[in-house]
Amino acid sequence: MEKTQNNKAWFLVLPVLVLVAFSAILPLMTVVNYAFNDTFGNNQFFWAGIEWFDDMIHSERLRAALGRQVIFSLIILAIEVPLGIFIALNMPKKGFWASFCLVLMALPLLIPFNVVGTIWQIFGRVDIGLLGHTLAAMGVDYNYTNDPLDAWITVIVMDVWHWTSLVALLAYAGLQSIPQAYYQAARIDQATRWSVFRYIELPKMKGVLLIAVLLRFMDSFMIYTEPFVVTGGGPGNSTTFLSIDLAKMATGQFDLGPAAAFSIMYFLVILLISWVFYTVMTNLDRAESGEENR
Repeated sequence: MEKTQNNKAWFLVLPVLVLVAFSAILPLMTVVNYAFNDTFGNNQFFWAGIEWFDDMIHSERLRAALGRQVIFSLIILAIEVPLGIFIALNMPKKGFWASFCLVLMALPLLIPFNVVGTIWQIFGRVDIGLLGHTLAAMGVDYNYTNDPLDAWITVIVMDVWHWTSLVALLAYAGLQSIPQAYYQAARIDQATRWSVFRYIELPKMKGVLLIAVLLRFMDSFMIYTEPFVVTGGGPGNSTTFLSIDLAKMATGQFDLGPAAAFSIMYFLVILLISWVFYTVMTNLDRAESGEENR
């Protein structure tokens, strides 16, 4: 018996498609137009071909910003993923304190990006900030507005404070989905705590950890508001990441052609990385399903 298809469901998707068209597709087409044309105002465009893309590929400024962005993202992942797993492993599994810890861990995620930047901008100031004033009183020469290393440390600590909770909550959800039978078998075999983590908890958390790594890498690779509010990309260009450099090029220098080409290349890099992560996650799910069916 053949199944009948109800195409009326597409009408429910139509409002979403219209919204996406106005919020994403049309602006993207505008960016593409600027990327392949030059303009001197009055809405008059002149064909430039791939000139802007060639300039961006050979731009030392773009390479430097990309290098800073990659280093920042790798540092963030190296800190937040292990720290989030450690917090999830030590959180209560049930009862009042479990609910309390979940709410406490979710609080940083509810704070808007610009507010996070403002909090840490004030928090790190030597004159009025609690952190800056305390470090100065202890004799530590800390000033994130003048020292590039202090600026990097401040931005990294700020991001860790803001986003480690996401990794911890995802890892905690993965731990909660593990059947108790595995732990009972481990206790019967007198397995050590490390063995339980290595052979039971970590394999069962692979799916959620890949999602956590994907989300954190994408967010860190597109970070803009927090470091812009705290350091403005400085001192110098030490914390000028790709998004900040793009904003300066488009709105500060009004170089719309290079900025449009820059943004398309930026978008393609993020799309490529997302595809790689999706492929890895899909292959992992297939491998796990194949093992379970054996």
